[in-house]
Amino acid sequence: MTADDSFGRIDDDDYPAYTMGGAAELLGTTQGFLRAIGEARLITPLRSEGGHRRYSRYQLRIAARARELVDHGTSVEAACRIIILEDQLEEAQRINAEYRRTAEAANPTTTAVDG
Repeated sequence: MTADDSFGRIDDDDYPAYTMGGAAELLGTTQGFLRAIGEARLITPLRSEGGHRRYSRYQLRIAARARELVDHGTSVEAACRIIILEDQLEEAQRINAEYRRTAEAANPTTTAVDG
């Protein structure tokens, strides 16, 4: 890998750049918390060649959301479920918006009925 290849990963949200210790420190949490949300399958860290957990910025954002919920009294398991459901809802809303745009493009003369 060249230096140019490494620089290209700086902005990659999915690149597993953070060790477990670094991720925990950055989030202000414990390594045990990261293990717990991993066991709950909220995030699945990649493993280094030596078997150490590595986290991406995207995964850290998810972990930060989980920590926010836990800090407000939600159990780790419930926080993970909430985040998964939030993600599913966001995806469903995105798909619905896409379907609406496609339907409107296919039939541009149809207007909403005022009620």
